[in-house]
Amino acid sequence: MSALLMLSRVIDAVNTVIGRAAGWLILAAVLVSTVNAIVRKTFSVSSNAWLELQWYLFGAVFMLCAAYTLLRNEHIRIDIVVSHFSKRTRDWIDVFGHVFFLLPFCLLMIVDSVPFVWNSYRIGEASQNAGGLILWPAKALVLVGFTLLFAQGTSELIKRIAVIMGRIPEPYQHREGPH
Repeated sequence: MSALLMLSRVIDAVNTVIGRAAGWLILAAVLVSTVNAIVRKTFSVSSNAWLELQWYLFGAVFMLCAAYTLLRNEHIRIDIVVSHFSKRTRDWIDVFGHVFFLLPFCLLMIVDSVPFVWNSYRIGEASQNAGGLILWPAKALVLVGFTLLFAQGTSELIKRIAVIMGRIPEPYQHREGPH
């Protein structure tokens, strides 16, 4: 269990760095959007590349921050339903959800996105819009995002099992007892 907890700490650290860094992409998206709007209104000039860059940045934030959101225990949960259960029951529900829903779904998305990204890269797929961007980097964000989410799901599973075994304290204080 010690080695697994060490792996969990490494995954947590990686996703913390990536999540915090990716959060700055929101500022970049706002700046790109602002400059694009000013240029479009002032000079009647627009660029599909700038519009697509806004979408890429938003997609990057969404995909790269999903694992960080799970790490911070900020995902939408079913707490309304399970709040009346004991902490131990809620812990086992988390284990069940990770093993049978989150991790298999992430694996499916990873497996399905590899050929999706590879084919886009191989053919040099670009936007159908005039002056648009290449597409494979945006598609690669799906692969990277679900890989990070799978890793974080694994980390959360390790921590939840360690909590059940009494090896570590509850990492999320608001889960201590009924709501």
